[in-house]
Amino acid sequence: MASIRRQVAVSQSLSLNTPGRVPFSVEFMPPRDDAAEERLWNAAEAFHDLGVSFASVTYGAGGSTRERTLRVAERLGTKPLTTLVHMTLVQHTQEELQDMLRTYASLGLTNLLALRGDPPGDPNAEWVPTPGGLSYASELIELIREMPECADFDIGIASFPEGHYRTGSLEQDTEYTLAKLRAGAQYSITQMFFDVDHYLRLRDRLAKADPEHGQKPIIPGLMPITSLRSVRRQMELAGAALPPKLEKRLLDAAAGDEVANRDAIREVGIEVTTEMAERLIAEGVPDLHFMTMNNVRATQEVLHNLGMAPAWGPGLGHDMVR
Repeated sequence: MASIRRQVAVSQSLSLNTPGRVPFSVEFMPPRDDAAEERLWNAAEAFHDLGVSFASVTYGAGGSTRERTLRVAERLGTKPLTTLVHMTLVQHTQEELQDMLRTYASLGLTNLLALRGDPPGDPNAEWVPTPGGLSYASELIELIREMPECADFDIGIASFPEGHYRTGSLEQDTEYTLAKLRAGAQYSITQMFFDVDHYLRLRDRLAKADPEHGQKPIIPGLMPITSLRSVRRQMELAGAALPPKLEKRLLDAAAGDEVANRDAIREVGIEVTTEMAERLIAEGVPDLHFMTMNNVRATQEVLHNLGMAPAWGPGLGHDMVR
């Protein structure tokens, strides 16, 4: 029995009419406490009103947020928001993965981002497959495609503009990405990046290596910088680094005191993301995917700069945003 199709497929949403210049989507994290949960639902309502194309829900290392991910995704889907659920292989057997997939199918959560995931505890540690589990995201995609209950699943994957830090070369990274696309993924969402040229090179090398599967949509992942410390930590976890020119720009804004000058850092971060988004739109990207940290304001400011949202704040046309 096939899954219950209750939502628009993410790959289809990219070609639907949008109120803005290009579709935009957002990433949420499962909340850790009641205050964080309230912030998440406020954000979901605000982005819904702004015309978001879809919302993705992350999945903690080692399945640490498995139940919360499912609960949040199910509720988002009733708002209604097209909802993309992340799934990783970490600390799950194949049988557990199949059970989870059947649950998603029964709830109509048929948009899935298939990920290998990072080792629990230390994302930079050596990857060790779970006994009885899978080793690669491509195997998860193959598993999904073999299950009759998941016949309607629309599958996305991660892609890496600078190459995954565990691959030996960009050529090897290209082949790993193509293996996932050939296995049945319909699109990819990139890891965050801060140099548009890296995205364009990824797009070019995939299309050159495989004119069929390499042409599938590549959604750029953007994170508006609001804290120098936070973005450094995020890049460290991703095995990447800020471009030197951008880091200098942020350090100049910090002027030796990141706390006292946080507003100046934030201003630079919003400006940089706006500049990147403008260029990406000009290059014909299918969507802009914002990593929101469950907050609205920074993303909305970028959207406003792009002419895709009202100004933020009471008295500026959109005072519902928290």
